[in-house]
This record gives sequence, structure tokens and C-alpha cells, in this order.
Amino acid sequence: MANDEDIDDLLDELDTHGDLDAAEQVLRLRTESRRYDKPVTIVEGFDLPKAEIESLASDLKSAMGTGGTVDEGRIELQGDHRDRVPDLLRDRGFQVQA
Repeated sequence: MANDEDIDDLLDELDTHGDLDAAEQVLRLRTESRRYDKPVTIVEGFDLPKAEIESLASDLKSAMGTGGTVDEGRIELQGDHRDRVPDLLRDRGFQVQA
């Protein structure tokens, strides 16, 4: 029985460290013009596993109602979303530098 409690405590502690990692990361946000002068919002500076970045990208794409991708550890969203993306990232515990 004590082992189960120890494991639960360890899992809680590991989860807490994950939250701190997100809060310690400072993400940068910028836009670029791509083909046909279409804007792309780029979020970079992640220190997360690719699967977590892809999950976050999926959440952002759904929230913004736009397409996008994960490329070289950064999220690229179609369109200029500099006004809404920082708030969505802050809600998830990240620091954002525009």
C-alpha cells in the first residue's frame, strides 16, 4: 500500500515540474509573408517533445479556425494571429514575447 502512495506522490511531483517547465519557457511570436504575400504566424522557442508541440499546435489551430503545421520545433499558423495567440499560450502557462 505504501508503494502506491509513493508512486502517486512521485507522479504528482513530476507533473508539477512539467508545469514549471512551461512557465519557464519564453516563446517568441512573429509573422512572415509567404507565397502570394500570405501571412504566417510563427511561434518558436519551445523546449518540449515534438508530440506536445503537435498537440499544442492542434489546439491553437482549432481555436483560431485555421490551418498550420509544426516544422523544426516551431508552430506555423496560416494567417496573422498575433492578436489572439499570445493570450491562448499564456492561458496554457507559457510566457510570450511578441
